[in-house]
Amino acid sequence: MFHFKQFNIDDTLCAMKVGTDGVLLGAWADVAGARRVLDAGCGSGLIALMVAQRNSEAHITAIDIDEGAINQSVVNVQASPWAERIEVLLADLRTYSLDEHYDHIVSNPPFFNEALFSPNEQRAVARHSLTLSYDDIVVAAMRLLRPGGRLSLVLPALEGALFRRVAFGRLWLRRQLNVYTHAGEMPKRVLMEFELSAEPIMPKVDDLSVYDTGGEYSEKYRRLTGEYYLKF
Repeated sequence: MFHFKQFNIDDTLCAMKVGTDGVLLGAWADVAGARRVLDAGCGSGLIALMVAQRNSEAHITAIDIDEGAINQSVVNVQASPWAERIEVLLADLRTYSLDEHYDHIVSNPPFFNEALFSPNEQRAVARHSLTLSYDDIVVAAMRLLRPGGRLSLVLPALEGALFRRVAFGRLWLRRQLNVYTHAGEMPKRVLMEFELSAEPIMPKVDDLSVYDTGGEYSEKYRRLTGEYYLKF
């Protein structure tokens, strides 16, 4: 059980556990003013709950293809203060549709395109682009977002560059955060926010190191995630 300032997360039934990637995305995604938000590949429901904490007006739909993850999300959502604003559905992003459009989609997608498959089938589906390609994500975002709507996601740095190429001309990058374990190293992750726009956009790029030179969480990381972590 993970205890955050305003909610708890049990990830026992989930293939992919609570980690820094999800916390970073949930804290960084700019959901201010969004009325309808989709968490695509919700896992334990962590990001959906983080969005609900930050935006008191948002109605959030959390979807996943894994029944264990959905069951876990339902438990976590129902135990939170925002159960009436979060809907949890067993659904595939590739075929999921609705009459209205979303203002924002957040996703911590599968990304190990070239890695060896995990012997655990559930974990393999969650961690590899076996069932959900980057083109699938782009096409779904174009179908589900309103004009001007945004897609925020987290990927390894090299995979992020690949996603940008796949999205080019269809979704335009607005913001990017390069995430380093320590300053001076190669980036490990990249957070990206795309917009469904007819015109190209000049993106704003920033950097964040998780740890400072003394091995403690950096001040920038603390500022970004401080409203969630109990230890901050």
